[in-house]
Amino acid sequence: MQWIFDYKPSDIFWCTADVGWITGHSYVAYGPLAMGATQVIFEGIPTYPHAGRFWEIIQKHGVTTFYTAPTAIRSLIKLGGDLPAQFDLSSLRLLGSVGEPINPEAWMWFYEKIGQSRCPVVDTWWQTETGCHMIAPMPGAVALKPGSCTFPLPGIFAAIVDEAGHDVENGKGGFLVIKKPFPSQIRTLWGDPERFKKTYFPEDMGQGKYYLAGDSAYRDTDGYFWIMGRIDDVLNVSGHRLGTMEIESALVANPLVAEAAVVGKPHEVKGESVIAFVVLKGKYPHGEEMVQITNTLRDWVAKEIGPIAKPDEIRFGENLPKTRSGKIMRRLLRTLAKGEEITQDISTLENPAILEQLKHPSK
Repeated sequence: MQWIFDYKPSDIFWCTADVGWITGHSYVAYGPLAMGATQVIFEGIPTYPHAGRFWEIIQKHGVTTFYTAPTAIRSLIKLGGDLPAQFDLSSLRLLGSVGEPINPEAWMWFYEKIGQSRCPVVDTWWQTETGCHMIAPMPGAVALKPGSCTFPLPGIFAAIVDEAGHDVENGKGGFLVIKKPFPSQIRTLWGDPERFKKTYFPEDMGQGKYYLAGDSAYRDTDGYFWIMGRIDDVLNVSGHRLGTMEIESALVANPLVAEAAVVGKPHEVKGESVIAFVVLKGKYPHGEEMVQITNTLRDWVAKEIGPIAKPDEIRFGENLPKTRSGKIMRRLLRTLAKGEEITQDISTLENPAILEQLKHPSK
């Protein structure tokens, strides 16, 4: 809390997370209260009762530090950059991102439109299992790169390794691990210590000594960490391994697209096919317009990444299924892509009605 948010007694801190999720535990309850922080606690969604709700609250309470999710940022991008400009955001001095990797386009919008090109953006990588920030920039001390969570915090021995646990060279991808114990780490799974060891400390990776985060990542030539997505979100398409985050980032880079989520669907020939769920910046498309936009986006991904990454199917929606704090529930999208009935708990879903819209391929 102190290192990453540079908290000062004069600050008004606001983490938008639902207190029922880990970000709410650590950065609405434990961190701010341990610091004796003055903070805003918010229950609701970013667009109710109007789409400027976040910016109105920042203006009203003089928020100095604003910590939110990339999915919330992308959903607000769809509403246009002129909306935040209607509010006084001059109190802000620091912005934060949490929950999943933030694509460079969303990072720049956040920096320019909300931070008015003067507030550092601390992109934080951590997990429910770690309890607190693990890889994140200390503002003012670390040069920022849009889309990178930069470097591990002091005392955190993060590394990127191959399947055998050997370090990979900079510029190559691999598995994100932590090599030494750290405060607040997960210690067991209730009633199932063997599953805990198998999941988080696999024997074939560093002889069971490394904590396996479950994320894929790479370090660039400057040593900066870039999170590519969950290991189980890597698709195997005709023998090619593709990260869903990579395809999502390519789609969102298209000027037509506000948000995108990509999942895999079993395919009898290719192994897996790429299914994309897309929210456009404009209105929901119909008929011939939908066909044209679908073809445009497929060609765009082929140009950005390669033909193998072209989505086999693009489903358009007015939104994506999210928790109230703005996190996309990708497990629901995987169920929809397979054409299966949703049996999972959706009680924390902000917008359950959107599932019906995304259930069928766009026509």
